[in-house]
Amino acid sequence: MQEPRTRLDLARIRAARSFIDPMFLNTPLYRCEALEPDLGCAVSIKLETANPVRSFKARGTELVASQLAANGTRAAVCASAGNLGQALAWSARARSLDVTVIASRHATRTKLDRIRALGAKLELVDGDHELARERAAAIARQDGIRLVEDSLDIETCEGAATIALELLDPAEASAPPFDMILIALGGGALATGVGHVLKSLNPTVEVICVQPLGAPALTHSFHQRRVVTTATTNTIADGVAGRIPIPPVLNDLLEVADDAVLVHESSIITGMRLLLAHAGLVVEPSAALGIAAILENRERFAGRHVVTVVCGSNVDVDAYWRWVGAAGVRGS
Repeated sequence: MQEPRTRLDLARIRAARSFIDPMFLNTPLYRCEALEPDLGCAVSIKLETANPVRSFKARGTELVASQLAANGTRAAVCASAGNLGQALAWSARARSLDVTVIASRHATRTKLDRIRALGAKLELVDGDHELARERAAAIARQDGIRLVEDSLDIETCEGAATIALELLDPAEASAPPFDMILIALGGGALATGVGHVLKSLNPTVEVICVQPLGAPALTHSFHQRRVVTTATTNTIADGVAGRIPIPPVLNDLLEVADDAVLVHESSIITGMRLLLAHAGLVVEPSAALGIAAILENRERFAGRHVVTVVCGSNVDVDAYWRWVGAAGVRGS
């Protein structure tokens, strides 16, 4: 089968596994039958949260940090809503690299605390993630250090792509055949990485990306086939709340995604409740986007076997319980 025309390379993706700490690989994949009465379709979960940074991001930062160490580069800076910063801090600490993370002052407190605990320098800006990206780029220029840009740096995409190798592994006895996958869409690393592998090795699988209505820039860009920006974002799914898509990432996405959809905040919250009540999973809002997409269009998914990637579980406990609520869990 021919690879899609993207920046990604299947041989590099296969080789990437040897640079990623095994604790981030071969994550659980299982059919969650308890969810199916509420959703009306077969649902399998790819669980990317049972690791030290509680998200899939370390698959990519392990590649980044390995290359930095091999090249003798000792310092790097990145902008992050929280998960990339944690992952880069973890990967850098293991290789004695210095990392600075730029984040919004309004980012999830739990994520910021973990970045500090992992030894990275943390600088906060009085704005959103796009302002943090600008500040990170300025520091990289000023200090002459490596700027790590999520989704633009191919390592972040190809690290995420290793998830799809595991989805298609015939040795994975708990992985029955599936015909659709729902992927949270933020900067695009997860969607382009997983999508590239699936379209290379099993192109009949339908790749559907999901964003909140309050942060729709990359979804609008996908449908209009050009970069569309937004002035603001308004969503609890902070991990996917970008305003300015990256042109090469959009080009990659157009080659591997079949569709991109937008979902309401209420559906995201219901998805979080269902994952807690029926799968025992505490997830951040971005990780519930796949479930939200099914809730909003049950007819589309009826009779299908859908995989959803549970991509992160770094939540502020107080905010989580405000959203989910004990009464809501009992009523799910």
